[in-house]
Amino acid sequence: MSDFNKQKIVDSVPQKGFFGHPKGLFTLFFTEFWERFSYYGMRAILVFYMYYEISDGGLGLSEELALSIMSIYGALVYMSGVIGGWLADRIFGTSKAIFYGGILIMFGHIALAVPGSLSMFFVSMVLIVIGTGLLKPNVSSVVGDMYAEGDDRRDAGFSIFYMGINLGAFLSPLITGELAKESFHLGFGVAAVGMFLGLLVFMLTKKKNLGLAGTYVANPLSAAEKKKLTLIFGAGIIIIGALLAFLIPNGLFTIETVINMVGIFGVAIPTIYFIVMYRSPKTTAVERSRIIAYIPLFIAASMFWAIQEQGSTILALYADKRTQLEFAGMTISPAWFQSLNPLFIILLAPVFAWLWVRLGKYQPSVPKKFSLGLLFAGLSFLVILIPGYFGGGELVSPLWLVLSYFIVVLGELCLSPVGLSATTKLAPAAFSAQTMSIWFLASAAAQAINAQLVRFYNPENEIMYFGTIGGAAILLSILLFILSPKIQVLMKGVK
Repeated sequence: MSDFNKQKIVDSVPQKGFFGHPKGLFTLFFTEFWERFSYYGMRAILVFYMYYEISDGGLGLSEELALSIMSIYGALVYMSGVIGGWLADRIFGTSKAIFYGGILIMFGHIALAVPGSLSMFFVSMVLIVIGTGLLKPNVSSVVGDMYAEGDDRRDAGFSIFYMGINLGAFLSPLITGELAKESFHLGFGVAAVGMFLGLLVFMLTKKKNLGLAGTYVANPLSAAEKKKLTLIFGAGIIIIGALLAFLIPNGLFTIETVINMVGIFGVAIPTIYFIVMYRSPKTTAVERSRIIAYIPLFIAASMFWAIQEQGSTILALYADKRTQLEFAGMTISPAWFQSLNPLFIILLAPVFAWLWVRLGKYQPSVPKKFSLGLLFAGLSFLVILIPGYFGGGELVSPLWLVLSYFIVVLGELCLSPVGLSATTKLAPAAFSAQTMSIWFLASAAAQAINAQLVRFYNPENEIMYFGTIGGAAILLSILLFILSPKIQVLMKGVK
């Protein structure tokens, strides 16, 4: 699309009206607030729903299988963002992608809200994975569309937008966790209502507030490409259908098979991305050097997210089974601990933003910030093994979990904000449109690895589990810190 048309899109949006920002930010803030409310509210109780006995309103799966499925769920959500971004760029634009994604997410939560079978659970998973892949990356893209390239309010606008993400993620586990005490399906029902409210806000205000932002197709398919894609898609469906028709009756296509397949894809997809970018004739020598520099950062990010994302799996199980939940005459829902991460981000993000500005040119380099992030992640796991080491199997104080979540958020604020920035700066120009997907693939790889790691956890070996993973993260952080000067040289001027 020409620069003139892009400028028309930006200029068609009112420039002020929501805390000094375009009114469209109001639309996107509350759309994302309710989408994250629905997703994190559902996620806070999902693992309990899977492994609680049928008599307690759950599905009665084993804890090991429930933890693996939860990790695979997260991996697929991040992988689907690659497809969602492509569909928006090539077929129907970001605005329609957001709407279609919201519809699918809402129906996914409705499927969970209706008491049913394991089959309905997997239907809901498919709907929410595809819906989130359509909605999440494209909401962020529309935020960027509202600002001209030289508009210095852009970073502040994204900060306000991300505050909506964390507010939704903070409030929803408190509500769904309490409702889940009565029925898991009530909690899932509230998640469905949350997504409906997000869609309502989007549909009622998008025309007035967003103007043309998100309505264009950035790189539409040509007629020949559409024909080729239709043939490939049709052939793919036939091949997959034939494989399933053979595998399922012979007992070869099981949940375990899916977990293993997603685990392979989680590692293989980013590996292929790096090889294609590095070997592309469109990649310059300087850009190849930057790709090499980015690989250790990507590995470090994957290790960090592998620990951070266990907050909704292993630490959720720990909260339910190993933590004293009776407090001041009331029973704390184990789901409430899922609100700690967004709460600490809301409280600490301004502190870290002030700190980096205060340090100025003396602040750590990108590789050193990544190493700090990994260090805090490792420490968060070492902290949680302390009560197990001294407690002799007794229920532990909830403050240990609070401390663990707090420490990992310190790491997240060192690594996550600079990670996306580093990704966009280090990626080759020919692949600039796919940089967001590459960063999300670090989380997908982490979750795919987690699907295998969580199988090794049980209360009897929790000290070894937390100690091994936490220790590995700390060793990797030290190695990354040592290599930081070399990585900085390979970044070829990117700060």
